[in-house]
Amino acid sequence: MDKQGLIDKLNEDLAGELSAIIQYLTYAAKATGPFRPQLSEFFLTEVADEQGHAQFLANKIVSLGGEPTTVPREVAKASSNHEMLEAVLAAERRAVKDYSERAKQADELGEKGLAVQLEDMVRDESGHSEETERILRDWPL
Repeated sequence: MDKQGLIDKLNEDLAGELSAIIQYLTYAAKATGPFRPQLSEFFLTEVADEQGHAQFLANKIVSLGGEPTTVPREVAKASSNHEMLEAVLAAERRAVKDYSERAKQADELGEKGLAVQLEDMVRDESGHSEETERILRDWPL
């Protein structure tokens, strides 16, 4: 992979972060039932992390000579709290996979600082994934 290939992949990651922000904001509004306050708060607290990731990626894309995307990935439709949590879990797992790959690619291109930051983002997304798994563990269907 060359530098332009890395920029393209980082833009895919940025699209994922933009989508996550929209997903969390939308799901916070759509949460229902007796756990609405807790779910809404859970979704909204994730926005800051995803926003930080998006800003980092946009800055890095520019510093590498690219143009950051402004188009998010499609947000998964969900009509119940359970579906929203499942969609969040799928998105977080994808982010872990993508950032793990990106860290290796950055390292291979000699972008050590980027690789380290991406590993930190893997840690963040893994934590989000684990928390969502714990919420879903005994969720009544």
